[in-house]
Amino acid sequence: MSAHVPPGRVPEALDAWRLVAARRGVEGRLPLSALTRLQGVLLDTQGFVDYSLDFDSDSLKVPYVELKIDTELPLLCQRTLERFLLPVQIVQRLGLIRDEADEASLPEGYEPLLMPEDGMLRAAELVEDELILAVPVVPIAPGSEAVEADWPAPQAELDSVNPFAGLSSLKKKN
Repeated sequence: MSAHVPPGRVPEALDAWRLVAARRGVEGRLPLSALTRLQGVLLDTQGFVDYSLDFDSDSLKVPYVELKIDTELPLLCQRTLERFLLPVQIVQRLGLIRDEADEASLPEGYEPLLMPEDGMLRAAELVEDELILAVPVVPIAPGSEAVEADWPAPQAELDSVNPFAGLSSLKKKN
């Protein structure tokens, strides 16, 4: 079990390899307004993201970080055009790799995280990446009713669609 650094101001960059060796973790809270890449898909930036990063290595000596995110994202429902909060809870185990070739050696259930050469991990960027992936392409508020209606076309419109309707009138003139 990893020891946690108390919640508070998480440094901008974390030395991932040192944290793995020490089996440490960090907890933090970010305002949605600080996640600039995510702002384009949000209706507004009211709210916070709570997260934790636990660094360790498994029985196969694979270094990893377990990311936990808990938040509610304010989105615009594309069905009702009203604001709703999408609850997001993510638990993701990311295998820390130094080279893309190392991805194949990760155990099942690990997502690869290519580390920068300096080994410094930016927690806010990692959290923001995961949240961007969690936003649905078409946000729809849970429980909203589907808008389905049968709109029959008027008979005059159906007649005008027939490409041979004009030919039948010519035939009658002859």
